[in-house]
Amino acid sequence: MQQNTRHTAHQHRIVVVGAGYTGASAAGRLAARLHREDVSITLVNAEPDFVERVRLHQLAVGQNLLPRPLDAMFAGTGVRLRLARVTGIDVDARTVTVTPPEAPAGSGAEDIPYDTLVYALGSAWNTHGVPGVEEHAHDIAGRAGALRLRDRLADLAPGSPVAVVGGGLTGVEAATELAEARPDLAVSLISRGPLGDWLSPKGARHLRKVFAGLRITVHENTDVTAVHADRATTTGGDVPAEATLWTTGFAVHPIVRATTLETAEDGQITVDATMRSTSHPDVYAIGDAARAAGPGGKPLRMSCASGVPSAWQAADAIAARLTGTKLPTVSARYVNQCVSLGRKEGLIQYVTADDRAVSAALTGRPAALYKELVCKAAAWGVAHPTLSLPTRRHRLTTERARAGAGAPTA
Repeated sequence: MQQNTRHTAHQHRIVVVGAGYTGASAAGRLAARLHREDVSITLVNAEPDFVERVRLHQLAVGQNLLPRPLDAMFAGTGVRLRLARVTGIDVDARTVTVTPPEAPAGSGAEDIPYDTLVYALGSAWNTHGVPGVEEHAHDIAGRAGALRLRDRLADLAPGSPVAVVGGGLTGVEAATELAEARPDLAVSLISRGPLGDWLSPKGARHLRKVFAGLRITVHENTDVTAVHADRATTTGGDVPAEATLWTTGFAVHPIVRATTLETAEDGQITVDATMRSTSHPDVYAIGDAARAAGPGGKPLRMSCASGVPSAWQAADAIAARLTGTKLPTVSARYVNQCVSLGRKEGLIQYVTADDRAVSAALTGRPAALYKELVCKAAAWGVAHPTLSLPTRRHRLTTERARAGAGAPTA
């Protein structure tokens, strides 16, 4: 289902690509900030539903997630939903090339013109070029990967070994969720460094306590050099694995490398404090796709905690430049890291503004409830884009913006 919005030749065309936490948040916030007669907002996404990425480890172990259809979320907002895959972006011609979600590669292509582009295609798993990962490992960076892993786990007999590679937030959450949901499996986690080395001493102690209680075997200070159908080869020997889950970080969508956008070495789009591209002022990048500086000049990490504030920043900056109002000046900062350790345990690690752990941490059942509240609040904010903040639609102030003849002025 697609929504149509009133369109005139004088509307400024805003196209948002990607409807994850960041893209959906940006589109909804823009709809609440700008007058419908002055702008058209098109949200492009390949799937009809909003995916709660922070819950994909739950989906992978067989839990059912609440469906959140995008057309229902944006009904009545003025945002036009376009179900399509983004296959190319021409930032010089200011067009986005899309194809129908199920169309064969290279067929059914269409160009969508824009005056302002919000790039929110996010990231996928990062194989780091390790042999066998693409062929034999699973990922939970997207819904499709989580469903494939769920099917594989359902086929495993009791006692089967499962290995989770990566000791960061995603790996820790996946390993504990899996061990709690499937105590009949032999779950192990392989970490390049010590388990929980990014936590405070209190947080690390609690993490080890939970892992011990769930009988998760931990291989610390160990690198994986290859993945096979029945094992992971590491610097410490082979680790049996009838299923291997790869969670060693994320890589940005490769589509950006085919453009003339200025990027960092990892392919993230370099942006200023308002999330505007440093090379193309009519392009904004948010979430995992953006190389944005946080407190102390430290790049923001790829996470929901970084992505949603960056979406707010970009939407408010676009609205301000188009309407002649004050640019936003509040930059993103961190408060805590919320970690689910199954459904009954959790860990809230409090951090400095630049994401370094402090001594304080909340653990146990209260932390699990806190994390669940955070997840529900994030999803609610996306699902109710014009209710999560006061609607104050402003009129565009320049004929250049109204006519869609160029990028917003600084």
